[in-house]
Amino acid sequence: MSDGTGYRVWAVPGLPEVQRGDELAKLIAAAEPGLADGDVLLVTSKIVSKAEGRIVRAADREAAIDAETVRVVARRGTLRIVENRQGLVMAAAGVDASNTPAGTVLLLPEDPDASARAIREGLRDALGVTVGVVVTDTFGRPWRAGLTDVAIGAAGVRVLDDLRGGMDTHGNPLGVTVVATADELAAAGDLVKGKTTGRPVAVVRGLPHTLTDDDADDAGEGARALVRGARDDMFRLGTSEAVRQAVTQRRTVRAFTDEPVDPGAVRRAVAAAVTAPAPHHTTPWRFVLLESARSRTRLLDAMRDAWVADLRRDGRSEESIAKRVRRGDVLRGAPYLVVPCLVMAGSHTYGDARRDAAEREMFVVATGAGVQNLLVALAGERLGSAWVSSTMFCRDVVREVLDLPAGWDPMGAVAVGHPAQEPRPRPEREPGAFIEVR
Repeated sequence: MSDGTGYRVWAVPGLPEVQRGDELAKLIAAAEPGLADGDVLLVTSKIVSKAEGRIVRAADREAAIDAETVRVVARRGTLRIVENRQGLVMAAAGVDASNTPAGTVLLLPEDPDASARAIREGLRDALGVTVGVVVTDTFGRPWRAGLTDVAIGAAGVRVLDDLRGGMDTHGNPLGVTVVATADELAAAGDLVKGKTTGRPVAVVRGLPHTLTDDDADDAGEGARALVRGARDDMFRLGTSEAVRQAVTQRRTVRAFTDEPVDPGAVRRAVAAAVTAPAPHHTTPWRFVLLESARSRTRLLDAMRDAWVADLRRDGRSEESIAKRVRRGDVLRGAPYLVVPCLVMAGSHTYGDARRDAAEREMFVVATGAGVQNLLVALAGERLGSAWVSSTMFCRDVVREVLDLPAGWDPMGAVAVGHPAQEPRPRPEREPGAFIEVR
């Protein structure tokens, strides 16, 4: 059917067992010589991998998964959801130990879009037809039980149908609707291919509008366009992996863009901060949020003046003072500041200098734990930060400018914003260098 009211989908019978070096286009053309312009071929990635020699010897499947993994997204027991070298996020990096000889595993095609283009061009040469080709693989999906086929490679197909800017049937504007057409085609083909029938190729007829309008030599953008970029991926990591990455990849950021900071994100980070451990069931943390440019400028100007006065009393030259002040401008360049404060409410007084000093140290440590929670949570919100100790050197000035209670001790300031550039790689630190075992 091709009148726009329906389509037909069927599995291609009679394909032989695919071997390394086979030309899939010739095998498909021989099994389905009646292909027509506008048809879409749905080809299971497994036979593409076999034809391309992606069978490798691997007594240990886990080692093969390691080799194909770029980053771990989530882990539960032996199950790993990872990003593989093709940029796909899936279970076990797509490494398959089924339908392959014992002692071997099957890897995904090296470049599924290129594989789709080769099949498309081969069918054009063999049968003189212009078709679309989708290379499919089976995925699980977040929040949904069961598996479905999706597109991992495509040629000549509109992989995404962007309806934004159009209107629905009630005249409402469509603002976010982008249809994953290639995935829908892949799922339709899986209904007739099945997982155990030995029919790895299907044909869809009657949906010529899903093909690109490009010249036959231009295969379109490919299925790579279906992979959501890191910046737009709200679910890039599993929970434990997200926490671990936020901790290990949290960096001190000293240059920020002008992009505004979402106050809600900072408040969520504060909510994480106040879960830190504290002595005597107390809550020794307070966070002053400087959201207006005026409040930030008033504080930083007053702190600068106090610092300059201190340096002059130390006998520093005006040139030396100017250099030091310039080096301290990380706070001034941030679009948002947080001033963490320590409060000693609930602390014990012993009347003994040693024990009273230890009591304060416990509260200081608890405040530091809260600040660390804040920094990690900000990293989880995709915000950069820098903890700067400067407010600790002029607490009276900070209390006066911010109108803080006398019992609030500023414990530095945290610059917050969107990093102006990617941080430099951090040298690896060997944990053993920081450990003593007794």
